[in-house]
Amino acid sequence: MKDIAALLSRFSNAHGLSGYEDEVASLLRAEMEPLVDEVTIDKMGNVIGIRTGQGPAVMVAAHMDEIGAMVSHIDDDGYLRMVPVGGWTDQTILGQRVMIQTRDGKRIPGVVGSRPPHMMDADERKRMIKAKEMFVDCGATGVDSAAELGVEIGSLITIDREFSLLGNGFVTGKALDNRAGVVMMISALKLLKKKQVRATIQAVGTVQEEVGLKGARTSAYGLTPDVAIATDVTIPGDNPGVSKSESTVAAGKGPSITIIDAAGRGVITPRPVLRWLRESADKAGIAYQLQVGNGGNTDATVISITKSGIPCSVVAVPTRYIHSPVEVLSLKDLEQGAALIAAAIESAHLYF
Repeated sequence: MKDIAALLSRFSNAHGLSGYEDEVASLLRAEMEPLVDEVTIDKMGNVIGIRTGQGPAVMVAAHMDEIGAMVSHIDDDGYLRMVPVGGWTDQTILGQRVMIQTRDGKRIPGVVGSRPPHMMDADERKRMIKAKEMFVDCGATGVDSAAELGVEIGSLITIDREFSLLGNGFVTGKALDNRAGVVMMISALKLLKKKQVRATIQAVGTVQEEVGLKGARTSAYGLTPDVAIATDVTIPGDNPGVSKSESTVAAGKGPSITIIDAAGRGVITPRPVLRWLRESADKAGIAYQLQVGNGGNTDATVISITKSGIPCSVVAVPTRYIHSPVEVLSLKDLEQGAALIAAAIESAHLYF
């Protein structure tokens, strides 16, 4: 568990706004190179590792990107206005420390501020402050000052938050959605490194998932696997404000296998794929949970409808407070998710 925590820490602390995943891609490439036959990066920026076998081609997809923002305006006093990139909720942004990527690729700190509450009237205090009313203060005193710091229109903004251990094997950090899935994919490859595997493994770190599932669409089109597994995180029903009827999965009780995403608007796992994943887990003695989701989509949605269709499902880590700077998950779930994926790849030739 210590090793997987260290790996997750490195990936969580890395910065990779949707469309600009270079830092994460570099980490992933270095991790995959000893585990597969070849690693390439395609035109979209997807990192693709191939381990060639004689059996069916199994794609494992894990999106590398994280939500954040982009500088859209710099005012005369040096304050930065921003456009959110990905699914931020406004209340999670205010009061956060952020990192701003400068022209030369360095990062400088900033903070997200708004009109002071002391200056608000009673009605203003009652309503939620919207992202468009917020700004980033990086210490610039004007437009020229911001330029001297290397900040310009289009500069990337990501959360400044360090990975941390909690009690009972839980951890917290930014971008666990979906660096947890990336680490789960790497860990599965490590488990398979010294094993004879018939399947051809296509391990893909996908880009731009948070803004339209884009990298999974293009990489699946190019690879055309026989079957696919998307790795991601999922919302558990074990924290206040979420009922068990809304989510039956719980953190610490094993990874989830998706039956349906987004009430069927997302992936609908074919019966043979569900049987494959469940039987692989059962034979390996791996605890898992079944997920029927009513919320968002994953890479599996677009993979499943690529070309003439690719049978697909999702193995996910239950994660609290998704799309916030303080996401929380169980390392035990992450390890079991990796073991499930490895077991499924080992047995893929029996099913496809």
